[in-house]
Amino acid sequence: MVGSIEVKSGNSVYSNGSVHNHNGPEEKLDELRHILGKSDGDLLRIVCVGAGAWGSVFAALLQDSYGQFRDKVQIRIWRRSGRAVDRATAEHLFEVINSREDVLRRLIRRCAYLKYVEARLGDRTLYADEILKDGFCLNMIDTPFCPLKVVTNLQEAVWDADLVINGLPSTETREVFKEISKYWKERLTVPIIISLAKGIEAELDPVPHIITPTQMINWATGVPVENILYLGGPNIASEIYNKEYANARICGSEKWRKPLAKFLRQPHFIVWDNSDLVTHEVMGGLKNVYAIGAGMVAALTNESATSKSVYFAHCTSEMIFITYLLTEEPERLAGPLLADTYVTLLKGRNAWYGQMIAKGELSLDMGDSISGKGTIQGVSAVEAFYELLSQSSLNVLHPGDNKPVAPVELCPILKTLYRILIKREQGPMAILQALRDENLNDPRDRIEIAQSHAFYRPSLLGQP
Repeated sequence: MVGSIEVKSGNSVYSNGSVHNHNGPEEKLDELRHILGKSDGDLLRIVCVGAGAWGSVFAALLQDSYGQFRDKVQIRIWRRSGRAVDRATAEHLFEVINSREDVLRRLIRRCAYLKYVEARLGDRTLYADEILKDGFCLNMIDTPFCPLKVVTNLQEAVWDADLVINGLPSTETREVFKEISKYWKERLTVPIIISLAKGIEAELDPVPHIITPTQMINWATGVPVENILYLGGPNIASEIYNKEYANARICGSEKWRKPLAKFLRQPHFIVWDNSDLVTHEVMGGLKNVYAIGAGMVAALTNESATSKSVYFAHCTSEMIFITYLLTEEPERLAGPLLADTYVTLLKGRNAWYGQMIAKGELSLDMGDSISGKGTIQGVSAVEAFYELLSQSSLNVLHPGDNKPVAPVELCPILKTLYRILIKREQGPMAILQALRDENLNDPRDRIEIAQSHAFYRPSLLGQP
């Protein structure tokens, strides 16, 4: 259930649960500083770790809203140094710059335009951290944003940060936060962490269980669970920065989710708060799995609305089925959760990847890190969920055969994606064959099975 933000003077709550905030950004900043115990002259230090499309846009949104208050807040973003921009990307970047008068004027004013001319001519090499300072993300060249303060030294970026945004892929989260933990050993205060990562890992020993990005951060750093939150929603990074209306949920402990929801809320980016961290974070990983299949179906059927709707019905029923294994009373697949699934299946990078694989324009041999797109997190999530749900220790009763089977046997789309992407036993056409199987159950049956049986397995989240 969507939480509400405490109503104070200057705020009005509408019937749909949204809050109209009459307070300006400085008032919201002052309120968060007060909650964190910041005194005058003590900067609120915010750093985004990771500079993919969503991480970069998130940092840019904060910079646009609060960067002007330099005596109260410092907003920075960390990314690794040394990533060169190839010639083709440099040429495209030059075209983007010259198509936007505001960007062109800004670069000229900052004496930064000449390097883009030289890069287009092949006379110099640009680097990802260099262009990020000018407001360009390597994974989202077509959407310039505001200049950012970029740090390439991880220790410098995080050692005294009050609010850390995890903008890393889930596959890199554990490794980077293990390194961060070294720099926090002498800290006297505990940071707050908001994770944007969508994906999971699976471990089979001592019992099969998943590890979500917030768990990775908790185990790597020792930061208490109540200080680690997840933010997700139906968000396409470039559209949000271009002020398309969007919403999201920040999930976690009540202590922090409510003030942070208020701090992050903008007129075009509405942030609600919710207590169900598990369902939202797991769904964030699951939607990437099924988005790859959605892209394949779209490409193979020439965007057939009927085929895509059949796929949507089956994939959402599998997602609901899986969440009932992971949490006793999962948030319904409705509202922002359903919208997040829909937009990812419609336009996310994972859906794009599925389309390119089905069309033969990308090869699985190219891996899951694609130039100009970043990490396709759905690929590793397919493997993780399949390995987890194929364990016999998690057996459930098959409705037709009335015998115990591994949960994955009731998830034909997940099984097919695993055979296509991981085992490479079948080609993309197999996803259509799975949908057209005459023995395929009504998607509603799968949901009813999950809701009517004691499916919940707390051990899957590493709980006793």
